Parts: sequence; structure tokens; C-alpha cells
Amino acid sequence: MTTTNSVDPILQSDKAKLEDFQYDLPDDRIAQYPVEPRDSSKLMVFNRTTNSIEHRVFTDVIDYLEEGDVLVLNETKVFPSRLIAVKDQTDAKVEVFLLRELESNIWEVLVNPARKVRIGNKLTVTEQLQCDVIDNTISGGRVVRFLYDKDDFYDIIEEIGQAPLPPYIKRDAEPRDKETYQTVFAENRGAVAAPTAGLHFTEGLLSKVKKKGVKIAKVTLHIGLGTFRPVTVGDLTRHHMHSENYRVMPEDANIINEARNNGHRVIAGGTSVVRVLETSQIAGKKVVPNDGWTDLFIYPPYDFRMVDGMITNFHQSQSTLLMLVSAFQNTEDIMAAYQTALDNDYRFLSYGDAMLLL
Repeated sequence: MTTTNSVDPILQSDKAKLEDFQYDLPDDRIAQYPVEPRDSSKLMVFNRTTNSIEHRVFTDVIDYLEEGDVLVLNETKVFPSRLIAVKDQTDAKVEVFLLRELESNIWEVLVNPARKVRIGNKLTVTEQLQCDVIDNTISGGRVVRFLYDKDDFYDIIEEIGQAPLPPYIKRDAEPRDKETYQTVFAENRGAVAAPTAGLHFTEGLLSKVKKKGVKIAKVTLHIGLGTFRPVTVGDLTRHHMHSENYRVMPEDANIINEARNNGHRVIAGGTSVVRVLETSQIAGKKVVPNDGWTDLFIYPPYDFRMVDGMITNFHQSQSTLLMLVSAFQNTEDIMAAYQTALDNDYRFLSYGDAMLLL
């Protein structure tokens, strides 16, 4: 079944305003590299019943999971979608950021600097990979047709592409980012941004989670650059999310539904997982196997139907991710928790520390 989910006006309200989600984040608190090992990052544990906070390390997340719980993870796989090309005739360098394949060999991309790239230009990435600019997009991107001399386009991209680090990481991508900006359980290629809550898990920690009797379910949501798109309207009802492709397989839906039927908790490993589960639920009773596109925008107030707990990173000011987390608790509590994180030297954003809300 293929579905597209949009904002449900019954669940949303125009009371929340953009200014409610504003906070000051110093540049030196934005993590430029991940900690090693992955599961040694800080973990803020927010008890939603008592509004209390504990400061732990991520490996301690297992102490808060109970036998019978389901941990749901997003197994999307980031591909190295940032390419550096040279424009014909001028030899000017152009960044080409792959967004999505529209049809065979034809892609929607972002280019930088955009003003220098026009329809009809040829961009050369390497001798084995060039592209022709064939159209503009309404969002300021370009449509290009790739030309290459190997059988598999993705083989070339894996070899020469760079990890698509977010714009707030102020350094060049390094070879190791292809590994560190990827979860250890990544399986389905298609994302241009990582499900960052999942970056904290190691194979060893996941093994311990399973041994404790916690079930693990997998879903897929291919995160796009829309996750970094700033909200620019004060009235949140006027903000439209970019659609992202998702999938829920029957075996994973069964794991989630069985746990709920038996009174156990569903813990979402990231905001992308929350959006998949809330998109795929039927009347708050079960998750159905399906695939399609979702543009579900969750902000306060919102009636969560399928999620009992959430693991998440600390997100940008006025971002849709921060709004989703605020909807899960409430804006005042979350903004206070963010200030606590700043006061206690937590690292923020994609390569930063984590929060567990239960």
C-alpha cells in the first residue's frame, strides 16, 4: 500500500509560534566530530512523569529499557551525495548535492554557487562522471542528467562522493565521515542526512539490548535535506514539510503491534521513527505495513498515538525536529531541558549528545 500523509488539522493548532522554539546556541557547542566510541556520548534522561533529569552516558540507556519493550530504529542508509564538479569553459568549482533520482540517470540536485549554474551547462565530476543541467526547480535547485562509463551509478558515487555533512559542521568532509555519519544498522540506501539518534548505538550495545529481552523493530525513512530547512513563518500552520519516502515491513509492524497489545512500551529511536509510526498508525490502535511519502509536521499540541518514549539528539533552534520533541513533552519543559544541557556542557546537533524521554 502506498500512502501520503499530511498534517491532520484536528490534531494541530495554530497556538504554537515560531518564537517559542528560539534559543541561543554558541558555535563551540555544535559538535564537529563524534565521540569515540559512539555509545560514550552524554545522555540526558528526562522523566516525563516527574519532570526530573538525570545525567548519564549513552550506554546507560539499557537501564531504562524493560523486557518486552520495543526499540524502533530507522535503517535508512546515507549515501555520499556531495560531489565536487568543474563547470565547462570556466573551470569554476561547483558543489553538486544529490537529492533524489527522478528517473534513470536524472536527478534533482542542489548546486553551489547556484548563480553560476544554468540550463545547458555541463559539469564534470571526474573523467568517468559528468552531468548536463537540463532544468531548474521551483526550490532553487537543478535537474541534471548524469553521464558515466560504469554499469552502476552508485558504485561511482560510493567511490568519489563525500559524506553529506550538515551545513553547521564547519569543516570539509573526511573519509572517516562515511563511517561515522552512518548508523551501524544502516541497510536501505536513500538518505542524504543521517538519523542522528541512531548514531549512538554500537553493535555491542544493541546486543545487550536484545539480551535484556527488548525487541528491535526496523523502519525506513529516507531523510532529505528538508530536515535542515528552517521554519520561516511565525504561524506554524503555514509551514510545509518536504515529503520523504518511508517503509514499514509486515514483520516489524507485527513486533510493534504485539508489544502494544501486551501492554509494553514502544520507544522511538529518533524523530524520523516517530514520523513513520505516526504516519502508519490506524486510529491509534496499530501500525500497518505500508510504504509511501510523508510530509507529517508534528508540533505542539499533538496527540501521539504510537510512541511511549523517544531517543533524540539536541536540535537546532526553531527547527521542525525541536518542535516535534516539544510536542512529545511540552515546549516549556523541553526548552528548560535544553538550557540545562547548555549549562552542563552537552554537545549539540548531529554529532552531539543524546536525550531519552520516558
